[in-house]
Parts: sequence; structure tokens; C-alpha cells
Amino acid sequence: MYDIIIIGAGPAGLTAAIYAGRADKRVLIIEKETFGGQITFSPRVENYPGMLSASGNEIAEKFLEQVMNLGTEIELCEALSIKDLGDHKVVETSSGNFEAKAVIIATGSKHRHLGVEGEEKFIGEGVSFCAVCDGAFYKGKKVAVIGGGNTALQDAVLLSESASSVTIVQNLPYLTGEKKLEEILRARSNVSFIFETSVTEICGDKTLSSIKLKNNSTGEESDLFVDGVFVAIGQVPENKPFEDLAELNEYGYIISDESCVTKTNGVFVAGDCRTKAIRQVTTAAADGSISALAAIKYIDSL
Repeated sequence: MYDIIIIGAGPAGLTAAIYAGRADKRVLIIEKETFGGQITFSPRVENYPGMLSASGNEIAEKFLEQVMNLGTEIELCEALSIKDLGDHKVVETSSGNFEAKAVIIATGSKHRHLGVEGEEKFIGEGVSFCAVCDGAFYKGKKVAVIGGGNTALQDAVLLSESASSVTIVQNLPYLTGEKKLEEILRARSNVSFIFETSVTEICGDKTLSSIKLKNNSTGEESDLFVDGVFVAIGQVPENKPFEDLAELNEYGYIISDESCVTKTNGVFVAGDCRTKAIRQVTTAAADGSISALAAIKYIDSL
């Protein structure tokens, strides 16, 4: 039996493993895809403490190296459910069952993609899902923000401070974000709006050069020439398999505050999969340390 099973190997899960390993706990990480989470899509990260500039993959590799040096075990499989048996939990996976005294859910969330041709090709090379992470790379350049909610408008405000032009493309006839944000954007000369329009393709040879648009009412098609595209149409958490043990909000995020506890004793949560205002590598890492320390305290009290 393990002391702690961590579901997810993004910054939150890997940080939790570091703290748990240093406390001499036997740790298993379950990961179904790649190590590092969403950060691996960023070609350059310049807001992570201690690193002037590094790729997301480089940061993920450093995380993983530290985790492996502590003797953490890893299973590449998908967690399907968690069973609470009181003094221990059983995590059912696509590769069998694993038992632990405590579980940390760190499954993260995925940015919702447009699902159009060219999008996957240019992720990290012109297509971004994080203006805070990548906005500085588009100083003096033309960018498009796809979406009309608060995140899209906040991204547009940030980008408008350095980009030469920002075009907001919204599939509805109106914006759904806060009116104050809309007022700020409408007052800026380098910001424009395109309504009732969807992106149908992201184009370019070696570098992104334009996006194809289609008006939802008239069917009229057009091209918008930009250097970068910021997709802000929401995120998708992957918490459905754990809803019996961890309460979810209406958007599917696990309800928890900075304590990283859930409604079930011995089950903790960390990172982007929980309810929180800011989702960054640093905040995910902070959750990882908090959840691990909470799990350690729980185990030691048994």
C-alpha cells in the first residue's frame, strides 16, 4: 500500500510528490498523458521564479527529475474512480487497482480548443491559450482574441497594452463579459470587435499568418491577418470520475479553497482542477505543496 497516490503529473501533482517524497512517504503518481501538464505547450516561460527563460518542456523535465530522485513510483494509465474504504482509498485505473492512505487529485484542466484546421499545428507557435504567459512575445504585433467572456476580455486588455492591434472575435452578437472590461476595450484605439463570427481555419506555412472567419448570420467568409491567436473560450476540468468523493461546482471544478481539502477525509485536491481565481504554474505548485502537507498530516494522525 502507498502512503499517497497523486492523480495527475502537472506542476501541482509533481510538486505534491516532491513534498511527500521528502517526508519519506511512499508515493505513486498516476498520469494518463504527459508529464508537465499545460505548461508543456509553452515554448517560452519567463514568469517562473528562478528561471529567466525556459521552455515549458524544460521546466517539466526539471520537475520530473526531482520527483524521480526521491524514489517516486509512476504508473502511466487513466484513473477511473476512487473508492473510500475509511482508513485507505482504492484508485481504480485502466491498469488495475492501487491502494493508498490518502489521495491527491491533481488532474488539472484543459483549455477548450476551437477544433479547427491548423489549430494543433500552431499551438505554441502562434496559437496560445494564456495571454499572461505569452502576451509579451507579441509586443508591436497584430493579435486576435477568440471569445467574449471575462477571460477573453481580460486577455484583450492585457494584450492591448503592448500589441499593435487586438481584434476580438466573438461568435455571438454581443460580449458576455463584464461591462467594465468592455468599456475599457472600446476606449482603446488599437482594439476592434467582430461579432456573430466563427473561426473556421488557422492558416500559415512555417508561421501563423491569418485566420479564416465566417459570419454566422450571412455565411460571408473573410480573412484576418494576424501574428498570433489567443483562444479564450473556457476550460474543461476532468473531475467527473471523482464526483462522489469531491463536490463539483456547475463547471465541473472541485470545490475547495486554499486548504486543498475535499468533503472526504483523506482525499485532497491541487491545481487547476479546483475552484480558484488564478491558474498559473506558480499557483499550481503552491497547491501541490499545501495538499501534500495536508495529506502528510492526515496520514500521521491515523
